Amino acid sequence: MSEPVVDLEKRRKASQLPEPCGWKLLVALQAQEEKTEGGVYVPDEWRAREETATTVAMVLRMGPDAFADKTRFPNGAYCKEGDWIIMRAYSGTNVEIHGQHFRLINDDCVEATTEDPRGVKRV
Repeated sequence: MSEPVVDLEKRRKASQLPEPCGWKLLVALQAQEEKTEGGVYVPDEWRAREETATTVAMVLRMGPDAFADKTRFPNGAYCKEGDWIIMRAYSGTNVEIHGQHFRLINDDCVEATTEDPRGVKRV
């Protein structure tokens, strides 16, 4: 049986993602659309502003203490790795790695989970 072909550059970039400490979550931000539903192109500056204020992200990694406080989270974790979440706007620390935007947020910034983030808009 042959070994699968592995893109070494993708593996190297993935290994550069930070490992969250304590109660932090590493989330990937939802990509902003280049055009509106009506076909109008959205300027890069506007998309960057919206990305900073976005409320939708995917949980990539969780710190070792995330959701561990039984007093604050008596019913357990609000989400798990791979979940799409709705979080507070402007929360956390924004980082860019190889052109991709990520955010480190506190576990208590998670407001909800969603199956399909495409329809969720910040108002």
